[in-house]
Amino acid sequence: MRVITGTARGRRLETLEGLDVRPTTDKVKESIFNIVQFDVKDSCVLDLFAGSGQLGIEALSRGAASATFVDSSSRALSVVRRNLEHTGLADTASLKNMGATQFLTHTSDTFDLAFLDPPYRKQILDEVLPLLIPHMSDRGTVVCESSREEELPETVGSYGKYREYQYGKIKLTVYRKRGDTD
Repeated sequence: MRVITGTARGRRLETLEGLDVRPTTDKVKESIFNIVQFDVKDSCVLDLFAGSGQLGIEALSRGAASATFVDSSSRALSVVRRNLEHTGLADTASLKNMGATQFLTHTSDTFDLAFLDPPYRKQILDEVLPLLIPHMSDRGTVVCESSREEELPETVGSYGKYREYQYGKIKLTVYRKRGDTD
């Protein structure tokens, strides 16, 4: 696993070990950033269910102004912290050791770009998306990674599905503010 481009290009990232860990492949990560390439520069990014932090780190490397990494696992956030230090991007990052719903119900922050890559097949996105949307800016984009079979809602608050992409067993669902989905 590595940073694809930007200021930290080519830097290897540490990942968590274990059966429950499913890092985003380089191919899918490259596709994500092709989709959001015009949304990254100077944006405030949320990497919910951060894991190793690779999506938020990639965004920072590509010019995001800041990134907030949220994970309920202190072990995961230790990996994120080491990856941020290794890439030289720690100064623009904030780490939150709490669950996604707890974070979203207590934060007053607003985000331009959000990455949601929760454990698959647990219907977590249905619970978290309605809590996230009030924290998105008017120009916001939400990217959800899920299993291909998982059905996500067509609309969530003022946001609607912009596009879906499939890569083998993985599905990416992109949400944007309705009116911006055409």
